[in-house]
Amino acid sequence: MPTKVRSDLPFVSVIIPHYQDLTGLGLCLASIDAQTYPRDRFEVVLADNNSPVGEAAVSTVVAGRARLVVVLEKGAGPARNGAVALATGKVLAFIDSDCVAEPEWLAEGVDALNRFDLVGGRVRVLVTDPVHMTGVEAFERVFAFDFKTYIEKKGFTGAGNMFCRRELFDRVGGFRVALSEDVDWSRRAVATGARLGYAPQAVVGHPARVTWEQLREKWRRLNAETYGLMKGRRFRRTSWLARNALMPFSAVAHTPKVLISPELNTPRQRILAIAVLFRLRTWRLLDAIGMMVRRPG
Repeated sequence: MPTKVRSDLPFVSVIIPHYQDLTGLGLCLASIDAQTYPRDRFEVVLADNNSPVGEAAVSTVVAGRARLVVVLEKGAGPARNGAVALATGKVLAFIDSDCVAEPEWLAEGVDALNRFDLVGGRVRVLVTDPVHMTGVEAFERVFAFDFKTYIEKKGFTGAGNMFCRRELFDRVGGFRVALSEDVDWSRRAVATGARLGYAPQAVVGHPARVTWEQLREKWRRLNAETYGLMKGRRFRRTSWLARNALMPFSAVAHTPKVLISPELNTPRQRILAIAVLFRLRTWRLLDAIGMMVRRPG
């Protein structure tokens, strides 16, 4: 980012939702402490989603590095809304508590707002041992958190690495619940005329899921949120079934992405990732059908 006089830099509120992950939260806050953006030009507002460990335990980890608010309404969206309500910055920088920001993250994201109104950065998928990845880790290294595709092809950014001006947030309104809140919020913002852009140098790391059970629960939630986005549409159930009917076959189309991905290092990792790809796409179809049965309205 070009060098600027401190007074020319906007004051930023870093918004972090948190639930029951004190280890991840500590790493996240440490990465925010290490930002190259001047420390007197940003604040950190942490919204704890009423974690069972209790406010005192969260406060101990925070150790004065953030303003803490407890939000009782469940969900990352309401937690983010609660943090924004306390924020004083002209720019809002959103990061999740299980993410680790690279040192230039804040500076690069703020700089990108000179070109766009709503910005999403890059998310690197982190694994504990790149040599001995599980199949789920290998799959996530290839397919998880592809913000470039989300932004440039699908018209939204994830809220785990997102920047906007406070005035845009106030105009669009807060995150909503019972649906894919970042997709919904991004599309509402774009509908107001906001320019959406990708900032590849604004980088955060997010740990990969390790087990099939963790991956399945992630997609169970995403399926439910995506189905929620379709509420009120004509032919909702028909559209939903059509959207998912070819899911197992789409695994064939995405197999070459695994084969050429620089994120994987060995033939074994590629085979494991492909196996998870086919298993997950088949499961998503079955879950989509089950959702139609469980939620007929």
